[in-house]
Amino acid sequence: MIVVPVKEGENIEKALKKFKRKFEKTGIIKELRKRQAFEKPSVTYRQKILHAIYVQKMQQAEE
Repeated sequence: MIVVPVKEGENIEKALKKFKRKFEKTGIIKELRKRQAFEKPSVTYRQKILHAIYVQKMQQAEE
């Protein structure tokens, strides 16, 4: 649970900004998006291979 200490007389926008910063550091949103867009390991592996082939072709074209 994220706790944001608010000083007396502190602006609510400032406290909200602190909360958002702490929330981003936990990485919850990043993890949630990663889980929603799950790719099978075989698909990930295939994409890596295709990227490597593309990079290799680009390097050969430069030479």
